[in-house]
Amino acid sequence: MESPFEVLSVDPDASDEEIERAYRRRIFDAHPDHGGSAAEFQRVRTAYLRLTAADSDHVLDELEPTADGDDETPDGARVEYLSYDVLEDYGWELEDDDLFERASACGLDPDAHGRLLVEPNESLLEAAENRGFAWPYACRGGACANCAVAVVEGDLSMPVDHILPSEMLERGIRLSCVGAPTTEETKVVYDVKYLPSLDDLRLPPRPFEQARLND
Repeated sequence: MESPFEVLSVDPDASDEEIERAYRRRIFDAHPDHGGSAAEFQRVRTAYLRLTAADSDHVLDELEPTADGDDETPDGARVEYLSYDVLEDYGWELEDDDLFERASACGLDPDAHGRLLVEPNESLLEAAENRGFAWPYACRGGACANCAVAVVEGDLSMPVDHILPSEMLERGIRLSCVGAPTTEETKVVYDVKYLPSLDDLRLPPRPFEQARLND
């Protein structure tokens, strides 16, 4: 098995602070929005969790997405997700009433469609990342639309929102970086940042963010 120290490029005797700094650098570069890939993002995330979690078996369980059709109902909110890329590939529309039924019938890859558990202390974006997914983001502070999702059923609370106009909120657009489910069952389409209505609300990868992570 690959050493998590090698993945993060740190010595086996590295301090917690050194591991944290190395992770912040590597996870930024590994994210698809910053030139990496979903596979590399998951590789780095898994390495970090192996080094910081007391129970590695629990970490592996946490990273495994909930299977479609699983009847077990643990504590927390269940979110069924669907990638906006799927809609474009199949010619579906956000307004279609049976999006998730169609997706279930297609047998899509877990990155494209599935269910995940959002713990009480997690945002939707954090829940996705904690289970090995590389959902898009930029600012992580509710100030851009890079992490936007469309809520099809249920709702997300957003204690911070500096960017979405009222018409977007009325259409069910929410920010996953600061949004948390307020309903036991929620359905969202993620990676909707390229909707025409969100064009002016996105941020490109920013050089100063890379510089901050390298500090």
